[in-house]
Amino acid sequence: MNPHQGSIDALARTRGWLEQVVIGHNFCPFAKRELRRNAIRFAECPCDRNEDVLEQLVAECEFLDTHPDTETTLLVLPRGFEGFLDYLDMLELAERLLAQLGYEGVYQIASFHPDYCFADADNDDAANFTNRSPYPMLHLLRETSLSMAIDNHPDIDAIPSANVSKARELGVAYFRRLLEI
Repeated sequence: MNPHQGSIDALARTRGWLEQVVIGHNFCPFAKRELRRNAIRFAECPCDRNEDVLEQLVAECEFLDTHPDTETTLLVLPRGFEGFLDYLDMLELAERLLAQLGYEGVYQIASFHPDYCFADADNDDAANFTNRSPYPMLHLLRETSLSMAIDNHPDIDAIPSANVSKARELGVAYFRRLLEI
């Protein structure tokens, strides 16, 4: 097997998920523009240790610092964080690290995982698919861009409830098929 094949597959599946789920169902009304502008960076961290993921997360922040035309990074974690609780532990470390390095208020992490489950939801609630992805990932967002998007959106508070309604309307089986991208 080609040693880079896994990377191509993970990044291709992530892009397909972004196009078909996130943009296709308008879960994020801001993603389509950034994808069209080629301003979304797809990066893979093939490591399965927290330390390695945190190191690459910092590298991605530094990349965004020096590439203002890149709006956001999807850091894909194809192995090592399959367990949702292990992923949440790593996410907590990542958020603390960003604060320690002075990135709080500069970048924000949005989280996605194949087994994502909102705290107040059952595991089989289709609403969880608004944050389920083919692989665990850390989505680095620029805070200033996020603030501008929020300020310019006519009804930002309606997005989460509309997403939940749409996900529940389409159902669990529908999203499971899509995540097989």
